[in-house]
Amino acid sequence: MREIALDTETTGLDPKAGHRIVEIGCVEMINRVATGNVFHQYINPERDMPEEAKAIHGLSEEFLITHPVFAKTVDKFLEFIGTAQLVIHNAEFDMRFINAELALVGKEPIAMERTTDTVRMARKKFPGAPANLDALCRRFNIDNSNRELHGALLDARLLADVYLELTGGRQTNLGLETNGLVVAGANPNEPRAQRQPRTFAPSAEEEAAWTAFVDTLENPIWRN
Repeated sequence: MREIALDTETTGLDPKAGHRIVEIGCVEMINRVATGNVFHQYINPERDMPEEAKAIHGLSEEFLITHPVFAKTVDKFLEFIGTAQLVIHNAEFDMRFINAELALVGKEPIAMERTTDTVRMARKKFPGAPANLDALCRRFNIDNSNRELHGALLDARLLADVYLELTGGRQTNLGLETNGLVVAGANPNEPRAQRQPRTFAPSAEEEAAWTAFVDTLENPIWRN
């Protein structure tokens, strides 16, 4: 099962107000475990960077202008995600921006049905508890000490770990297969190494104690 943990950084909160994506981070997961295969791209938003947004992710207009616009990276992005389910923390926010960018370059939108929202998962599993990414990392003892600023790839990696925990951790299906390698002994038809039989012969003292005990019994079965 291939899924993609996805996160974006933007210039603001609403694409309808002219805000744009400035960073996309994607982490591939197979059977809910990150494979190490990632997609990461900074994007020139072709506009200024509001100070309040820069304070969140630290990306300046001067830095982003040296990177490609979305139209130059969209094909690589779509190729990477393929048809996989997208795991997103607050999916509605990110998908609103992604689909706005896709519309600007004449691409078909991505259906919300293709998304799994980990905010909703967390709120259902832990009602009333904080559901932001930092809080979930603390709950699951996931190291997020490098998260001084938001970053799309870093957050996607943390999200992949959080998603694994939200779905039951590494033992969700008690499977014996990992990355195509079968654990030795998992196959009932696989030959098993034979051990030499062990003997547990009683000592002379134990035999004497047993004989004495049996002598105290009336018609013991061991002597029939």
